[in-house]
Amino acid sequence: MTTSVSDNTRQLVEGIYQQESRRVFATLVHLLGDFDLAEEALHEAFKAALEQWPDKGVPEYPHTWLVSAGRYKAIDSIRRQKRFDPLDQHTETVEALVDETSQPGEATLEATIMEDDRLRLIFTCCHPALAADAQVALTLREVCGLTTEEIAHAFLTPAPTLAQRIVRAKAKIRDARIPYQVPEKEELPARLHSVLRVIYLVFNEGYSSSAGDSALRLDLAAEAIRLTRLLQELLPEPEVSGLLALMLLHESRRPARTDSQGELIALEQQDRQLWNQALIAEGCKLVEQALRSGRFAAYTLQAAISAVHAEAVTYAETDWPQIVGLYDALLRVETSPVIELNRAIAISMCDKGLKTGLQLVIALLEKQEMQNYHLAHAARADLCRRNGDLVQAKLSYEQALKLCKQEPEKRFIERRLQALIS
Repeated sequence: MTTSVSDNTRQLVEGIYQQESRRVFATLVHLLGDFDLAEEALHEAFKAALEQWPDKGVPEYPHTWLVSAGRYKAIDSIRRQKRFDPLDQHTETVEALVDETSQPGEATLEATIMEDDRLRLIFTCCHPALAADAQVALTLREVCGLTTEEIAHAFLTPAPTLAQRIVRAKAKIRDARIPYQVPEKEELPARLHSVLRVIYLVFNEGYSSSAGDSALRLDLAAEAIRLTRLLQELLPEPEVSGLLALMLLHESRRPARTDSQGELIALEQQDRQLWNQALIAEGCKLVEQALRSGRFAAYTLQAAISAVHAEAVTYAETDWPQIVGLYDALLRVETSPVIELNRAIAISMCDKGLKTGLQLVIALLEKQEMQNYHLAHAARADLCRRNGDLVQAKLSYEQALKLCKQEPEKRFIERRLQALIS
């Protein structure tokens, strides 16, 4: 009987760990002001739960218990460390912070738990003082709970390099005393943009990886969507809804983007019956809500473009003029040669727009930043093929192939090139 209770308790603790560990961790970071100490306290708290709950029972509020246990474990650890190294300035700094919060009343602790600290953690990990690659790595590690090895594998980075990146980011937060807080109202728009950019970078790496053997990394795409849902719940801003809509609409097409061998399928050839209609419906609803707010920006407009694609029953029924108009609006809020490229492609799909679209792509390829962008060369190749200029199409496909780093995409371009010269 005791064994059964113990097994049941262990399963319960494991379930709570899966669901609540990052929330508990976020609150411990808030209380302790130190990532590594909070991580250690988190594991000590769950270890204590496994030792005590089988005999004493599971507390009414497990996450509150875990935060309290973790905090006191951290205090004990700090005091032991100080006995061994009384001159350690970092220990003294952390001890001073912990002393400020070491004896909160139950009401204070409950308020701390109820005020979701994950939002503070997201903004801290995405602070503009940190390098962009460090923001991504730290967010995946500390907010999403991915291991260093998982993140390193996803971004094709050696694990020791990734680990050092995370260590330096934590040190920067500590040494620069970056505040663990949601920005003030006047700072929020700029800081929110940084957070959304990091999340979208994570999603893009999962939806269409920049290099490697696989076109898709589903774990990263799923984490980005989960993180944006959390952000929308905690901070319901229109552009958060816009980003969530954009990712859901992209994700809705995932089952049709590759075949059974993992080879890429062009949009015009995808089986639209495989598109996830539930995700499309949710994404379109979010787009409409964000647009109605009048306070939307780039992600919402990109989502609106994806919604037009999603609502077309067939590729031939795509409303290209509407897509061009949305790209025009997007360029007014965010200037980017990649957006200009996508607009040029959309123009080429409109009635009598092929030559105009091709001229725009050729002009874009004169820009330095586009000359090493393989998709720009692939776009020129496709438009030249459609325009009957097979010689230039072949040259452009070959250039795109030289620049491409993702294996499935390389094979896709090779198939296009082979079809051209067959």
